[in-house]
Amino acid sequence: MDTYILAIESSCDETSMAIVKNGCIDVATVVFSQMTTHANYGGVVPEIASRMHVESITIVLDELLTKANLKMDDITAIAVTYGPGLIGSLLIGLTAAKTLAYIYNKPLIPVHHIAGHIYANNLTKKMEFPLIALVVSGGHTELIYMKEHYSFEKIGGTLDDAVGEAYDKVARVLNLSYPGGPIIDKLAKQGQDVYNLPIPLNDDSFNFSFSGLKSAVINLKHNEEQRGNKVDTANLACSFQNRVISSLTKKTIKALKTYHVQNLIIAGGVSANIGLREAMDKICRENNINLSYPEFKYCTDNATMIGAASYYAYKLGRRADLDLKAMATCKLN
Repeated sequence: MDTYILAIESSCDETSMAIVKNGCIDVATVVFSQMTTHANYGGVVPEIASRMHVESITIVLDELLTKANLKMDDITAIAVTYGPGLIGSLLIGLTAAKTLAYIYNKPLIPVHHIAGHIYANNLTKKMEFPLIALVVSGGHTELIYMKEHYSFEKIGGTLDDAVGEAYDKVARVLNLSYPGGPIIDKLAKQGQDVYNLPIPLNDDSFNFSFSGLKSAVINLKHNEEQRGNKVDTANLACSFQNRVISSLTKKTIKALKTYHVQNLIIAGGVSANIGLREAMDKICRENNINLSYPEFKYCTDNATMIGAASYYAYKLGRRADLDLKAMATCKLN
C-alpha cells in the first residue's frame, strides 16, 4: 500500500509543504520564499520570518492540496521539521502540523532538518549504504556516516561559521547582495586565484573552520585599500572559493577512505554550488567514489526533503505526541 506523507518545513525563511509518495516521489511541492524581503536587510530577520510564516501557512496548504489533487483523507501521516532552526519560524510549522494531525487523526512524524537535507538525495537516486554525507548549508557544515537508513553518526563539523554563513559574510565585505553564495560562485568562475589566502583548519581532523578564512578576506581587502590598490572582486571570490572547496574536498575524501566507504552524497543549500560540484565530481572519479547530490530545487530548504526523510522514520515507527517541542539546536538521531 502506498504511503502519502504531507510534510511541513518552516525552519528559517521558507514556508514549504509537500506531499511525498513512498519516500521518493514528489507528488506536489509548494514553497513560499521570503528571500526578497530579507535581502533588504542583508540576511534573515527572525521576527519578520515568523510573521510571514503565519501569513502564508494556510495559503500554502490550500495550494498544495489543489496542486496534488488530493484530500486530507488520502494522507497517511503528517511530518514536520522540529529543529534545528529559528524558534519562531519552527513554531508556526509545528503548530500547523499538530493541528492537522489532531483534526484528521494522523500520525505525527518529527524530522530533524539535517535528516531532510540528507534524504533530498533519495528523491534523485536511491541512497546506497554505507555512505558519507557532506552537509553544507547556511547553518551547517557536517560530515555524517550512515551504515543504514536513519543511522546518523556525526564524524566532523564546523567549529565556528558554517560554510554558507561564511559565503554570505564574505559577500557582504565585497559589497555583493544577499544571498552571497550563488553570486560568489558565479564570480569565482570569472576570476583567477591570485590572492594568498589560508586553507582553514588544514589538519588531519574531520572538522572545519571558516571564520579565519573570512577574517583573512576582510584583512586583505582592508590592507589593499589602505595601500590605494583596487581589489579585483572576481579574483578574490575565486581565491576564497578555492580555499573553501579545498578544505571540503580534502576532509571528505579522508573520511571516505578512513571509513572504507565508496558512496558520497552532498546535501544542503551549498550543494548547489557549481564550483563545489565540479571539484567533487573530479576527485570522486579519481578515487572511484559513487557521488550524488540533489536536484537544484531540492538543495535549499523545502518540505519535499522532509517528506522523503519522514518515510523511513515512519517505517521505523517513529512518532511524536502533540507536545512535540521546537528546538533551536538538537542532535541528529
